[in-house]
Amino acid sequence: SKITLFYCAGAIFVATGKKYISQLDGIGRSMPITMTAFTIGAFSMIGVPGTAGFISKWFLGLGALDDHSLLLLVIILTSSLLNAGYFLPIIYRAFFFKQKSEDRHLREAPWFMVVPLSVTALLTLFFGFFPQPFLWLIGEVLS
Repeated sequence: SKITLFYCAGAIFVATGKKYISQLDGIGRSMPITMTAFTIGAFSMIGVPGTAGFISKWFLGLGALDDHSLLLLVIILTSSLLNAGYFLPIIYRAFFFKQKSEDRHLREAPWFMVVPLSVTALLTLFFGFFPQPFLWLIGEVLS
């Protein structure tokens, strides 16, 4: 999920030249694939169910509970809250703020940038909904 966010940042910069969050108002209208992938990556970093990030945070949380480590559990929850605080305003700006008239001509980055960010976003969802193959592989490696 983090790599998806980096890919999205690169695609936004290449397609628009913009590098500040304050410049991203309404960009979800011009770059819907990129910003949807960004949203998926951000949701995964937050730990929203249905994403790979949720699965990893879930198992970290179970491990913390199993170890009776309240501090680790608080750190995991704090991380999710901080990530929500960082990412949700960006998503809100991109999809719900009015796009500047001079930005209406903007389009997606070239396909060779959009394909990788789409693939990593889809993998984030795949492993969020179907973690069993990955968990099986981990079990095989550990046994």
